[in-house]
Amino acid sequence: MELDNIDFQILRLLSENSRIQWKDLGEQIHMTGQAVGNRIKKLEESGVIKAYSLIVDEMKLGFSYTAFVIIYMKTAHHDSFIRFINDRNEVVEAHRVSGEGCYHLKIKVNSQEQLNLFLNKTLDYGNYSLYLSIQEIKQYNNPLTAT
Repeated sequence: MELDNIDFQILRLLSENSRIQWKDLGEQIHMTGQAVGNRIKKLEESGVIKAYSLIVDEMKLGFSYTAFVIIYMKTAHHDSFIRFINDRNEVVEAHRVSGEGCYHLKIKVNSQEQLNLFLNKTLDYGNYSLYLSIQEIKQYNNPLTAT
């Protein structure tokens, strides 16, 4: 699907407020709500819009530890490790990377004990390096609003 300027405007406005009514969004870009809805459906069906999300304050939910874990795999067979991290709720991001290590994980836990349990289980797949977050500086960047 080739995107035009209107599609990018819709994506930018949805990324700022995904709960905006189609009618209200349409008023901002001089379209009817129905026309906006049709565009949004096409963006969803084509996979440009993958999901809508909610950003919560993890600290208020008790997840007081954020850790970054670099995984150094023991083997070239990574399928079981990928299943492992996809099944773990504490893994909030996982990236296969070039450079240092094989995978970089971002995990959120509510205690040192939960962190230790997770790290012990990762040893089945390889070694790790651990970095604890001291302070979150920036959480989310919307590339659609970057100039």
